[in-house]
Amino acid sequence: MIKTSKKGQWYEIIVPDSWSAFTIDDLLRNVWKAPKKLIHTIRMEKKLLINGEIPNWDRLLVAGEKLQLNIFQHEKFEGIPFYQDVDVLFEDEHILVLNKPAGMDTHPNELQQENTLLNAAAFHLQANGENLKPRHIHRLDRDTTGAVLFAKTPLAAAILDRLLEERKIKRTYLAITDGIIAKKKGTINKPIGKDRHHPVRRRVSNTGQPAITHYEVIKYLKNENKTLIKCNLDTGRTHQIRVHLSDINHPLSGDLLYGGSDAFSRQALHAVKMDIPHPFTGEIVTCHAPFLDSPPVFKQIDPFNM
Repeated sequence: MIKTSKKGQWYEIIVPDSWSAFTIDDLLRNVWKAPKKLIHTIRMEKKLLINGEIPNWDRLLVAGEKLQLNIFQHEKFEGIPFYQDVDVLFEDEHILVLNKPAGMDTHPNELQQENTLLNAAAFHLQANGENLKPRHIHRLDRDTTGAVLFAKTPLAAAILDRLLEERKIKRTYLAITDGIIAKKKGTINKPIGKDRHHPVRRRVSNTGQPAITHYEVIKYLKNENKTLIKCNLDTGRTHQIRVHLSDINHPLSGDLLYGGSDAFSRQALHAVKMDIPHPFTGEIVTCHAPFLDSPPVFKQIDPFNM
C-alpha cells in the first residue's frame, strides 16, 4: 500500500519500492499518463518537490523519499454552487462519488443552470472548506440514477479520464426491460450514432461510434412481463444501454423515448456499482449506490450484492 497524506495545498507520497525503476518524468508521463500540458505546468511552476527540494526530473526515484505535489490549489467554480441533499458514496482528497437522483442533469447545459449534480458537488466541496473545482468524469442521463464520479483536482481528473478511456473504471447498471429476454447472457455489439430525424434520440447506425453492452439476466418478472438485468459497458456512448436494448426489442420499462412502456415515471436504469482504481495509490475503490426512488422502481433487490 502506498503511503500518502495531504498537507495544506501539498500532497505527499512516500515513494514505494515499485517506483524505484522510474524517473519523475517516467512517473508522470508513463505511469500516471498525465497530459503533456499539465506536466509542463507542474514542472515550470515547481509544483513537484522531492524531500522539499526541486529535483532532477531525470534521476531515478528512491524508495522512501517524499514526493510532494502542489495540486490542491484554489480554483474558481464557473457555475453557481447549489445545495442539494446528495448521497455521498465515497470521498477522499481526490475523488467524490455522488448518488444521482432522477430528474437531475449531471452537469449544466448552460452557465446559469444551477440545479445539477455538478453544482451540488461544488456546493458540497465549498461547504467543507475545499475551494476546489469538481470535474465530472462521466455522466448519467437526466432520469438515470446512481453513482457518478467527480475529480477534485486537474491531475486526478486527467488520470481518471485516462482510466475510464482504458476501461479500468468498471460500472455496473441494473435495468428493467419490457418483455422476457430469452437469452440469459449476451453481448450487444452495434455502433451508435445520432438519429437525424430527432434532436435527442440516438440509434444503431453502421456509421456510428463502436458500442458494446454486456448483459446478464438477474430475474424474470413474469407477472409483469419484464426482465431484471445487469449491464456492463465496454464503451460509454450517449443512451447506449437504452438504444441497445430497444434495438433487440426489449426497451427499458418507462423509457418512452425508445419505445418502452409507461410502467414507471422514468426509464428503469440505475448505476448500481462502480469500481475505481485510485488515481495515485492504485487501490480499488468500490462504491454501491442505494436506490433513491419513491415509490421504488427496483423492488426486493440488494444494491450491495451486485
